[in-house]
Amino acid sequence: RETLEYLRRTGRGRDAELVERYTKEQGLFRTDATPDPEFTETLELDLGTVEPSLAGPKRPQDRVPLSQMKVAFRQALTAPVKERGFGLAAEETPKKVAVRFNGTTAEMGHGAVVIAAITSCTNTSNPSVLLAAGLLARNAAARGLQVPPYVKTSLAPGSKVVTQYLRTTGLLKDLEALGFHVVGYGCTTCIGNSGPLAEPVTRAVTEGKLVAAAVLSGNRNFEGRISPEAKANYLASPPLVVAYALAGRADVDLTTEPIGRDRQGKPVFLSEIWPSQKEVADLEATIGAEMFAASYGNVFDGNPMWNAIGGVAGDLYGFKEESTYLQDPPFFEGLTLDPKPLADIHDARVLAILGDSVTTDHIAPAGDIAEKSPAGRYLKSRGVEKRDFNTYGARRGNDRVMARATFANIRLKNLMLPGVEGGVTLHFPSGERLDIFDAAERYKQEGVPLVVIAGKEYGSGSSRDWAAKGPLLLGVRAVIVESFERIHRSNLVGMGVLPLQFKPGQNAESLGLTGKERLTVRGISGQLTPRQDVTVEVERPDGAKSSFVTTMRIDTPVEISYYRNGGILQTVLRKMLKR
Repeated sequence: RETLEYLRRTGRGRDAELVERYTKEQGLFRTDATPDPEFTETLELDLGTVEPSLAGPKRPQDRVPLSQMKVAFRQALTAPVKERGFGLAAEETPKKVAVRFNGTTAEMGHGAVVIAAITSCTNTSNPSVLLAAGLLARNAAARGLQVPPYVKTSLAPGSKVVTQYLRTTGLLKDLEALGFHVVGYGCTTCIGNSGPLAEPVTRAVTEGKLVAAAVLSGNRNFEGRISPEAKANYLASPPLVVAYALAGRADVDLTTEPIGRDRQGKPVFLSEIWPSQKEVADLEATIGAEMFAASYGNVFDGNPMWNAIGGVAGDLYGFKEESTYLQDPPFFEGLTLDPKPLADIHDARVLAILGDSVTTDHIAPAGDIAEKSPAGRYLKSRGVEKRDFNTYGARRGNDRVMARATFANIRLKNLMLPGVEGGVTLHFPSGERLDIFDAAERYKQEGVPLVVIAGKEYGSGSSRDWAAKGPLLLGVRAVIVESFERIHRSNLVGMGVLPLQFKPGQNAESLGLTGKERLTVRGISGQLTPRQDVTVEVERPDGAKSSFVTTMRIDTPVEISYYRNGGILQTVLRKMLKR
């Protein structure tokens, strides 16, 4: 019934009537009076164990209870990088840096919150948490609490109706009083569109080498995604975003420590200003269906700016050479009616050796484009100024940008260069250190195929297609890992990149692979069967030879067909041409 009430409250009364009638006719409408269904499996959850939590600092699956945030953050500061820590020495953790901002001076240390963003399509379409955030802001302002000047705050509702009910309830002004102004509707901080920090804050973070934090109500917090200056990124509910903006730091226990001090200098605790469920429910009851009807009644032609954009009719899109946003991708170049026979991969070089939990954000970043990165240099060569770079995500229609973006994440750790962060590698046999894109281009000119080696959970995170497209454009023919994330493995096959998995107990370290070797992949030129064994021959710089056996992670006969055709795009096109 709560679902039906939600549909009615959001202006979808006719849909609610249809859903109710359909579920009742199908015997799916359940009330307290109906018999309990017979489930094949049940899962019990003790609601008494549910507690306020955040997730971070580097992955959305790493939950941190609110009461443990201070301890967890401080442990992460000195934890090894390979254990998702920041690898600081103990004597580095007390560091403080003064920042002068708009005539004020503040002190920042590790854990300083430089971004507090109520953002994303998910949490900002939930009225209860948005109203709770507004009420928390109102209560905080009433006690005289303010957000520290170094915190960049923003509000990106998932719907225009959110702005309407926040304005109607008076809560929008309370949020704005703390700096949470509406910046737009759409992907912002969660996808890396957080924009630059104030220059004094950026300088304090970079020169002080601080592990600064971002707290956002988004869905993703992978390394290098949110902001170049925020190494620690936490996902939280909208009211907790407000709370951490007020606190100004992540290394605080908001269940026992004050969030700030009032006008009289007395400590204020989060529990004192947290709104009650009744306060939230009373305001939520004022949200009527007419608000949603007004916002969405003219959704298709009610935006003058969108309507003013011109279009061109025709069956084919007219790509323009001067465009830095849209280019004709090269995936069908050289396509023949029948695929060429598969061949073993001979004398491949290692483009990168990566560790565990390499995400699609590491492989194909979505956020800020650094000025000196391969993509940044390309855009500048096309006359694009840094202020107009936009993000990798916004330029994903241009393969010339996205190929250069591949493995360009500022937090990528290529084990061929221990202790170095960023998209760099070593070219062999020269031993020259290059950006990964530049090394791949040189190997391409030399006619050398490439292999990427990694650990467990390779390709986790967003199911980003460019994480498979990009390596293909760099010349990567195979990826050898300890384990794959399910969707990314499928995407690699779909782009014609061979996924290989080490046998249990084996990895790059145990096999002594350093990235200086030549690798030959044998066993893929003949008849293929799903998950067959494939041998990788190793030739080391001193001429020593060895081999190891991998499992080919092409899991089905259909995927074998995709791979033989060079990918799913080529498979589909050939079928269309042969009709």
